Order: sequence, then structure tokens, then C-alpha cells
Amino acid sequence: MELWPACIDPDYVAGIRDFARREIIPHADDIDRRDVYPREILKAMAKAGYNAVTLPTEQGGAGLSHSHAAAVFEEVSYASGAVGISLITIFQAQTILKTFGNDTLKETYLPQFGQGLLSSYALTEANHGSDIRSLDTKAVRDGQGWLLNGEKSFITSGSAAEFFIILAETPVGVSTFAVPMGLEGLSSYIGTNSATFGLRNGPHVNLVLKDVRLPDHALIGVEGKGVRQAVGTLNYSRTLAGAISIGIARAAFDAALAFVSKRKAFDQRVIEFQGIQWYFADMMAEIEAARLLVYRAARALDDGVDQDRYASAAKLKAAKVATDVAALAVQVCGAYGVMENAPFGRFLRDAKAYEIAGGSAEILKNTLGKYL
Repeated sequence: MELWPACIDPDYVAGIRDFARREIIPHADDIDRRDVYPREILKAMAKAGYNAVTLPTEQGGAGLSHSHAAAVFEEVSYASGAVGISLITIFQAQTILKTFGNDTLKETYLPQFGQGLLSSYALTEANHGSDIRSLDTKAVRDGQGWLLNGEKSFITSGSAAEFFIILAETPVGVSTFAVPMGLEGLSSYIGTNSATFGLRNGPHVNLVLKDVRLPDHALIGVEGKGVRQAVGTLNYSRTLAGAISIGIARAAFDAALAFVSKRKAFDQRVIEFQGIQWYFADMMAEIEAARLLVYRAARALDDGVDQDRYASAAKLKAAKVATDVAALAVQVCGAYGVMENAPFGRFLRDAKAYEIAGGSAEILKNTLGKYL
């Protein structure tokens, strides 16, 4: 009996699971402990065809559905939440370019994602947080291009990114720009609040732009529509963030189940106590419910219907379930659950971090409230 059957093509999911088992799981604890970006793993994922799942084949992608993408994120994050969060910043960059980018940007960058381009989504600023309606980073027209100045803060995947999506305010309003690393005036540093206790894929960086010059075509979409573009892209990535949380929840569940199935107390295996069985029954039901919601949200992305509703609900539910499951996994494993050489601390820290990162529970509830 397979506890977590595939929600899409079983052969496709089996391939991802095999990749994760071989290439990610052996390194998961080390990535978390050292807080490093899993560069080699992400490059290997690109070679295996998992970094550009939803991009059209003519743009170097696999041309598959968002349900396939959800499966990739779920299985990768079962192995390591840090690898999942590294992949999602790549997905965000390619999604905003695919959806809003001009032909020059699409032709230049989209094929590179399938070849392993590492990217980051640089929205946040120290003085604004989740409120991106006005920004301190400014962009002004300069001849045939743009001149950007400012500083972005707490940028996920920024320590290894080769390409950035950057929000900056123009005289018209907040706008979005494609910015490759290596340009004159573009630098990064590790700030005071760079490390998180969960989803540790390298320190978050501050990105400094000092008279960074960009060509005219670096503007993504329409000037002044950056907030709408960013929020639209987040509807896609929040669904896949839900898939990351499902992967973390499943990993915690499976590890706890394996332990209590072998551990004996009072002359019987721990799993044979009815109270423990009830814990696992509740956890399994909650994971299944959240998992179905995530794949429903993935179908909504492909159908183009109620995307914000389902994406917000999927991330909200899946993140909460992951945190609850990870905490209960610690509890049922007793002293082993809190040991540093056990994986349960990583599961709990990763799960809780995703109740905040990528759209906090409160922001998601606001989105659902507006839908009503």
C-alpha cells in the first residue's frame, strides 16, 4: 500500500521521487545546518528537466501543467524545504517574464531557466515589508534606458542568484525590471537580519543598486503596473508554496510513523497505542485535505479561474497543516523528537517559516476576505 499516491502521472512522480532520494535527501540536513544555497542540486534539477516545468518547450521548458509543477515542488520539499524555496524563486522569475515580459526579455532569459539559471524575486524593502505599493528604490528614464537606485532587503536566494526581478518606483508608479547580476553598480551584502531558523537556503541578502543602468526593454510589462504583476505572480507561487508545505508535512509524518512503528514502550510498539493511532489518523486526514486543495489550486492556474482564491486558500491551509503535523511529529517521538540529530526540528522550523514567508497567514486571510 502506498500511503501518498501520485496526484498526477505516476511515472512522472516516480521519477521526481527517485531524483529527490538520490540527489537531495543525503544533503538535506547539511544544507540546513550550514545555511547554504544548494547550487549543485538546482543545476542538477535543471539538467533533469525540473526547473522549467511549465515553460513552453520552445522556450526551453517541459510544457507541462501546474499540477506537474506542484508535484515537483511537493516531492523536492519532502526531501528538503530549503531546496523547495530555492526552486520557487526561480519559478517566480520565469512566471513574471512569461506572463508580462516583452519578446526581447522572453527570448533572452526564458531559455536560460531550463539550462539552470538561478534567480531571485527582489520585492522587499526594509521600510515597507509586505506593502509594495510605494518603494524607496527608484527608477528613472535615462536616455534610451533606465537608471535604478535603492536597496532591497531580505532577499531569498539572493546569495546565489544570477538574475533578479526587481520592483522599483518610477514617476508613473511601481514597476518591474529584469536585472542580471554582474551589472556595474549592483552589489549585495549580508545584513544583520539575514539568517532565518527555517527554510535555510543561504543567508538572505540586501541588494544595493547604485546608478544601475538598464536598457529600455528591461522594463517588464507596462510601467506603473508592477504591483499588479507581482501580485499576479504570487498567485502562482503561493500555490506551489502550498505544495512545499505538503512535502514538509509528509516528511514529518513519515519519519514519525517510522519511529513509532519500531519504538517499544510498556511491552508494545508505540504505534499500537490507540491514542497514538488517533494522532496519526488526524494528521493523515489533514494532509490529504490540504493536498487535494493544493492540486485544485494548481488546476485553477491552468484554467485561469479564481486563481487568487484557490492559491491563497491552498497556502493558508497547507502551511498550517505542515506546522501542526511537524509539531505533533515531535511530540509522538518523545525525547528523540527534540534531538539535534533527528530531522524533526528541521521539519518544524521549515513548516513554521512558511506560515510567514511568501505571504503570511494574515495576508492570505485578507485576500480571501476580499474575495467574499
